[in-house]
Order: sequence, then structure tokens, then C-alpha cells
Amino acid sequence: MTTAARSPIVIAHRGASGYVPEHTLAAKAMAHAMGADFIEQDVVLSRDGVPVVLHDIYLESTTDVAARFPDRARQDGRYYAIDFTLAEIRSLRVHERTGPDGAAAFPSRFPLGPGLQGVPTLAEEIDFIGGLDRSRNRRTGLYIELKGPNFHRLEGHDIAVRVLEVLVEKGYDQRRDQVFLQCFDDATLRYLRHTLRTPLPLIQLIADNSWGEDSEVDYDFLQTPAGLDAVAAYADGIGPWLMQIYRGKRADGSIELSDLVALAQQRGLQVHPYTFRADALPAGIDNFGELLDIFFNQVGVDGLFTDFPDLARDFLLQHFVNRTAS
Repeated sequence: MTTAARSPIVIAHRGASGYVPEHTLAAKAMAHAMGADFIEQDVVLSRDGVPVVLHDIYLESTTDVAARFPDRARQDGRYYAIDFTLAEIRSLRVHERTGPDGAAAFPSRFPLGPGLQGVPTLAEEIDFIGGLDRSRNRRTGLYIELKGPNFHRLEGHDIAVRVLEVLVEKGYDQRRDQVFLQCFDDATLRYLRHTLRTPLPLIQLIADNSWGEDSEVDYDFLQTPAGLDAVAAYADGIGPWLMQIYRGKRADGSIELSDLVALAQQRGLQVHPYTFRADALPAGIDNFGELLDIFFNQVGVDGLFTDFPDLARDFLLQHFVNRTAS
């Protein structure tokens, strides 16, 4: 089995979102202080085409938009970021994520209450992380996801072009060792590679077909040898859901694993699964350390997304077995 030949990277999922509200600059500062190798930026566009850092194309799950603009929901009851100007989005306050019932999605995390911070633009976040790199003498990577590219296209916006414009402006467009671009939509990744000709490494995110992602991709196919051959023609790695690798435990307590990591790495693809949460463990896993051991030491992933970058970094420092490819 092919395994990571050097220490895997720790990717702070929406920042240190296990501790403070996701995608706030506080979450990014905390992740930086915790030693994350890369910090994730999910990006959507405002009505005036400005890339902002927000996990959803909707605003109500993490901001006070419903209280500030109660008459601006669409017929489906959702508040779409694309319907608001940057100035309006700047007026919002970010709070801990809520579920459809309005309760905290992760009750043991930061208290749900009035938001204390705003929604940053991608440009602002790049400046912020760059400033921390300078003051702390580090070189932290950006891991940018283009959210809902087909949705944005139907709304008259090209999110791929907008994101690359910001990277050019900030001098990150050629930093192959410091920027990943990821997307669930394969057509967008091909567009980035072949039409926009970005040299930055691209990651094909892999969802479950039942999730209804903004794409017509068959994610089951992407996990096959033929599917991974196709991915290798335009991308540098895959970002699978962790349950596409860890399949649970058998009756005798042994671990059931897929061959997805080995198949991908045999094709030169990096593997960065998501999302590792100490407070939301998969069935059969007793503690976070056990989960990390499976993925870092037994499967040999090249990195992973986690809400708890400090725990992943500590595990690697204490327990990572550095093995060369075999």
C-alpha cells in the first residue's frame, strides 16, 4: 500500500472551527497559532461579484441576516449571499452555526448568541494570514474552495475568474506550494486547469451522490480506477469524505477500509479527506486519537481537514509513523 512519505499536512477546516465560529478571522488566527499547515477558505460571491469567505451560498445558518434583513429571503425561505451587496454583507454578524431548527449544530462548542465578528472578503483574509505569517515567521497555506460554481454561473457570475483575480492581486497566483484550489464540480476544475490555465494544484472534492451537490458528477464513479484516471488528467489530488475510506468496524472489532487512498496515490494524486471532528466521531471509533491513527498511520493519507487543528498537530508530533512508499 502506498503511504505518505513525509508528515501529512493539517488543514484547518473553516479555521479552528471546533473552538470559535467558523470562517471568522478569530477562527483563522487561532488555527494559525495552533500550527495548521493550511487554512481553508470557502468562497461565495456577493451581488457585486466580490469573493467572501462563507461556507454556504446561504447566509442564515451562520449570520444574523434574518434579523437585519427580514424581507430579503427568497421564496424558499433562504437568504442567498448573491442577493446582497458587499456593503450589506459587511453589516452582518457571524455566530456559531445553527441547524434548520435554529439550534446550535454543535451544542458543546462556542455559545450560540449575538455574533461578534463580520464576514471577511477573500482579499482581507489573505492579507490577515499573510500578516500573521510575517509577525510569526511562518508560511501558512491557503486552501480555497469554490462553492456552487454552477449556481453562480446561473446568477451571471464566474466565481473561478473572480477568485483568480484576487489571487493575482495578492501575489498568490503562482504559489504552487502555498495554495490549493478545491471544488466538487469537475467541469470547474477542468476550466481552471485548461482554460484559465492556473498552475495551482487542484483538488477534486468527492461527495456522496445522495447529498445533491451543485454538480452533475457521479461521485461513485470518481472512486473507481477509471474515475481516478480521469481525475488525474486535470487535478492533483482528491478530497474524499472520510466515510468513503473508513467503512466502520466488523463484528470482530477489525477495521473495514476501502482501497480509495491506495488507488489515488498510485496515480500520483494526493488524498486529503474531510472532516475530522473530535466531537462527532464515526461509528465504532472510541476517541479522536484512534481516528487519526487509522488515517495517518494505517491508511497513509497526505493530509486531512479538521475542526481541531491543535489535536491533529499534537498527534502528528507524538504518534506519526513516517513511512516511505512501499
